[in-house]
Amino acid sequence: MKWINHQVVTGVIMYAATEDLLLTACGMAGAILPDKVEGSPRRGIMSWGWRSRHRGWSHWPLLYVAVIGLLLKWQGVSSLLELPAGGILSETGPMRIGIALCLGALLHIAEDAVCGKVPVLYPNRKWGLRLFKVGSVAEYLFALAVVLLCYLVKIMV
Repeated sequence: MKWINHQVVTGVIMYAATEDLLLTACGMAGAILPDKVEGSPRRGIMSWGWRSRHRGWSHWPLLYVAVIGLLLKWQGVSSLLELPAGGILSETGPMRIGIALCLGALLHIAEDAVCGKVPVLYPNRKWGLRLFKVGSVAEYLFALAVVLLCYLVKIMV
């Protein structure tokens, strides 16, 4: 997906789930993190190799799940049974910003999985659907559908 669609879709999902502008902004920043750490496909002398590296280790969901686990451990949560009633983002403190960044990255990976392949269990084995091409009208219609679905769920709950 294009970065703008990653940010819109992730932002809408994060706000619908949390109703917190800070966490939404952090999630939106996390929504471009997996691509950002890979560098730009248009910059630098090594840009020709960007396509071969794209959606590699930076798109491996277990990496972000592990970081969330570490952040929860630092918050004093030693098992999933000890999670607060409101979820992993309900705690106050700086750790929830890191968790929101990781959730944004995880949403990015899920969004990429509907338009291509991403690593799942192993960083070198990729899986995904190809519902549309990146940058196509179908991508923008998919983003619009997610936004409308979030809105409908939010007004019905």
